[in-house]
Amino acid sequence: MRHLPVRMARWSARHAGRAIAGWFAFVVLCLVAGIALGTNEATTKDFWVGEAGRAEATATEGGLERSPTERIMIRARSGELDMAAAGAAARDVTERMRDLPEVESVAAPVRSNDGEVLLVSVVLNGPELEGKKNVVPLLEQTAAVGADHPHLVVEETGSPAISKGVNDQRDEDLALSERISLPVTVITLLIVFGSVIMAGVPLLLALSSIAAAIGLSMIASHVMPDAGVGTNLILLIGLAVGVDYTLFYLKREREERARAGGRLGPEALVELAAATAGRAIVISGLAVIVSTATLYLATDVIFSSLATGTILVVAVAVASSLTVLPALLVVIGRRADRLAPRRAARRARRGKPTRAGKPETGRVFGALLRPARTRPALTLCLSVLVMLGLTVPALGLKLIDPGKDTFSRDIPAMRVYDRLTESFPELFVTHEVVTRSTPEQAAQLKRALEDLGRRAQADPLFARAPKKAESPKKAESTKDAQDAKDATSPETLTNPKGPQGPTNPRTTAISDPTVRTSADGRISVLELSVPHPAPSAEAIDSLTRLRQDHIPATVGRLSGVETAVSGDVARGRDYVSHESDKLPLVLGFLLLMTFLMTVWAFRSVVLGAIGVVLNLLSAGASLGLLVLVFQGTWAEGLLAFDSLGAIASRVPLFLVVILFGLSMDYQVFVVSRIQEARQNGMSAREAVLEGINRSAKVVTSAAIVMVTVFGAFVALHLTEMKQMGFCLAVAVLLDAVVIRLMVLPSVLLLLGERAWWPARRPGRTVRAQEPAAAGSPAEVG
Repeated sequence: MRHLPVRMARWSARHAGRAIAGWFAFVVLCLVAGIALGTNEATTKDFWVGEAGRAEATATEGGLERSPTERIMIRARSGELDMAAAGAAARDVTERMRDLPEVESVAAPVRSNDGEVLLVSVVLNGPELEGKKNVVPLLEQTAAVGADHPHLVVEETGSPAISKGVNDQRDEDLALSERISLPVTVITLLIVFGSVIMAGVPLLLALSSIAAAIGLSMIASHVMPDAGVGTNLILLIGLAVGVDYTLFYLKREREERARAGGRLGPEALVELAAATAGRAIVISGLAVIVSTATLYLATDVIFSSLATGTILVVAVAVASSLTVLPALLVVIGRRADRLAPRRAARRARRGKPTRAGKPETGRVFGALLRPARTRPALTLCLSVLVMLGLTVPALGLKLIDPGKDTFSRDIPAMRVYDRLTESFPELFVTHEVVTRSTPEQAAQLKRALEDLGRRAQADPLFARAPKKAESPKKAESTKDAQDAKDATSPETLTNPKGPQGPTNPRTTAISDPTVRTSADGRISVLELSVPHPAPSAEAIDSLTRLRQDHIPATVGRLSGVETAVSGDVARGRDYVSHESDKLPLVLGFLLLMTFLMTVWAFRSVVLGAIGVVLNLLSAGASLGLLVLVFQGTWAEGLLAFDSLGAIASRVPLFLVVILFGLSMDYQVFVVSRIQEARQNGMSAREAVLEGINRSAKVVTSAAIVMVTVFGAFVALHLTEMKQMGFCLAVAVLLDAVVIRLMVLPSVLLLLGERAWWPARRPGRTVRAQEPAAAGSPAEVG
């Protein structure tokens, strides 16, 4: 492992043209192969977890699975609803929808309790997750009906339309984040290098790594299905680590160039950089990969998809830094060497002195390092206390699985959804009680399910909202509404794609408990409506009441009957419970892997323990700030979000894993410079100060890039993405400034040689300075 980066750099330096062509051929090959194979998207069953998952598996076995359903609302543009006109529009909707191949059935119209809305429900063909792909023709037909009936508002919502809206918004948000992060990244690199060409190299390699990783992720999806989030993470992590790895390598090559003073050629300089920065990049990349791989232990398709995307883009970014980057540096170095005499002569004619190398640390970094250098014990205590103080809010962490009720109202389908649930509150939530029995128990089970339905209806948590009192004017219009029955007569609402509905618009029956039974009589599903949004305490309490009280008192009394509850609320609660159960396992392996990777990299048990503690401090403080900002309401206006009163359930586990990997990045690069100084004969104190001084600027520059990339996600609409971006940005900032410039140097200065136990102090290694010595650069690092 120690010599591999050098050998790869040597080959690439000597065959620069072939290395560059080979890399871009690899990127194109990955993309072409990925596009040719396509993406194997996760199916509904891949998302099943807990009791809700068992219920849905049983329902699917009996052919009673949930179908994607759209709701078309017809209401007056102003004033009261003209039922004759609304009936004509409902007939138009029915005829248009039933002719679509994507539609399975169209239900008869239903009137809201206040009589202001007429609702047509449309069931789509195919599984639930396919709805967002098939909903476009339905939306087009709804818009056409609205255009043909200008005095009415005809609008559509439903899980398929909302899912499509969320995907469209996410794509727009990602484009926005790129427009924010790319310019800032370019500016940062220009400040660091002062050269357009050198600034363009990290960006070029990061973008090419992202392209290759996207192609590879399409291929990998045929082994592990893609949950639809992998590409988002590839863009997020790829730009951050791709630029960082290249930045570390480039800075080290320039450092070697300045130290050599023109005595070494580009090939030798690249090998020297590979012996130090190249090895650190490999270790860092492996640390991120190993840390991220612990997400597979969560046995969740979303986390597996996130892990696969992260691992692929990090692996490709490491590969680009070890292969094509040395070749590009040699090409750029040769060009610089050819131009150097002319530039020197030009400067001499102008009377300008030759530019001296810039100091490794400026006044800002010097000020940040001064406390640790002069008073390490006090700095350590104060820094740790600050980080622990920031961690305290994390003790009040509450988790929620964000459902459609939490999505941005900038999505048109969500605004229609709000109007739908206002008129039909029973459509907020449906609990699905799924039972399996023998055919001989069918009659007994039916009576038990009917009893369960009656109990639920008598429970205040399941009660429908009371019907609104009609105004005198509304009462007078009752006859007009009655006369409008002809508009929705059996002749005009005949539906060949589904069961025949009632002859007139109904004002009830959507929320009535319904039982569906499989053809063989073994599996039944009871649907119970709850007039509360999924994240609300009332909806959650209704699920608890159903599972713990109503079912044991009815269906639970029957021997040999399997019962499970699914639905929007059950899915969310079981998902949160599943993640909570897996958290100790994932966190335990994460801590173990972090410790072992550090020990392997630096041969020090003490450094391994320090790395674990510092990563915990960084992750804890960032999670505390996440809770402080997003779990309350005080920052809603500042960051443009609606508080969920909790944190999205996927965020903490994912962030802890990613943060451990990214923290290892900085740990490896900083400690590698300290180790190098120690191997060159410096005392423990001198090595710490030298290593921190030489790495502070590049680590902080890398952190600025990461903070910009992650921080751009705070501008997105989806609250879950806002939380992820905020927490990652804060964690990187705290880690780069507080942990690496204050806590880590203070600990190492206080421990001295004990920090490297059980490794012995190395003998002094003479650094190669002449071209002849550059042939074995592994000896210098």
